[in-house]
Amino acid sequence: MFNNDFNKLEAYIRQHCEPESELLAELDRQTHLKVLRPRMLSGHVQGRVLAMLSKMIAPQYIFEIGTFTGYSAICLAEGLKNEGRLITCDPNDELASFTQSFIERAPDARKIDYRIADARTLIKELDLMFDLVFIDGDKRQYPEYYEMILPYVRKGGYIIADNVLWNEKVVDAPSNMDEYTQGVLRYNKMVTNDPGVENVVFPFRDGLMVARKK
Repeated sequence: MFNNDFNKLEAYIRQHCEPESELLAELDRQTHLKVLRPRMLSGHVQGRVLAMLSKMIAPQYIFEIGTFTGYSAICLAEGLKNEGRLITCDPNDELASFTQSFIERAPDARKIDYRIADARTLIKELDLMFDLVFIDGDKRQYPEYYEMILPYVRKGGYIIADNVLWNEKVVDAPSNMDEYTQGVLRYNKMVTNDPGVENVVFPFRDGLMVARKK
């Protein structure tokens, strides 16, 4: 009964959010048809949340760690200033042609710079200050991502991290927890205990933590 009620509520929420574009709907379908672990895709509601947050922040520069098939990058780019730029990176080149084919068709394609790269190396090469960072890469490396990216976030800038509830494993983590759960737990604790940021967790989908640099 609970699952049925939840599905009804989720359907209601989707019906009362701005609809996703035809391109994003196609990207969602094709990801589920052709790509392993399609649940990693942001999807309709989370995509609209990311787009809304980006529009509220109106960033000049966005850095995304973990492109997957490009859904979140396309959504985040909606809020960029006219001459803004979103740099998104992923070390997995197996999805490169698939992802690039959709990014090239996005309304803000000229603002999206998609790279096959390790974020930990790329951030140093870019030498930019970012208004918004979206972390959705390897969960084991979340704490390292945070320490790495913080110096490159401007004062008043935002860091958004996905999957911070990690399928609820963060609540009752076993003593022999896997490295992914450990990474998420360490990240959540690290951000919460950092006096240099203010943060809040949105209990939406698998959890979004939004941190603002003071």
